[in-house]
Amino acid sequence: MKVFIGIFIILHGLVHLFYFAHSKRIFELRPGMEWPDNSWALSKFMGIKTIRDFTSLICSLVAVAFVISGIAYLAKAAWAINLAIISVFFSSLLFILLWDGRFKKLDNQGAIAILINISIWFVLNSMP
Repeated sequence: MKVFIGIFIILHGLVHLFYFAHSKRIFELRPGMEWPDNSWALSKFMGIKTIRDFTSLICSLVAVAFVISGIAYLAKAAWAINLAIISVFFSSLLFILLWDGRFKKLDNQGAIAILINISIWFVLNSMP
């Protein structure tokens, strides 16, 4: 089970690279997906380009943190769970800040990532 959890954390981190690429407009995850342009929290203070750059930076940092924590978890490093929890927090915070404030197309705005983050948090906190 621990091998599965470690690999899952690594793969979840790698998915954040898709969000990085989408925010940089390297490709679209889904046609017509506007994320992260209409952030309820950041649009008032930043332009679209700045929001995209900020999102790209945080997504790449979170991706690296998840991958490192997953590898460390597989290697049974004592600090792996702490890094994974920090990654879960920053990933979830990012998607909450980038939400457009509407309850439509939540799957296009990271709602599934937040649910996965919550699942990772519960699993890691229930491990002995």
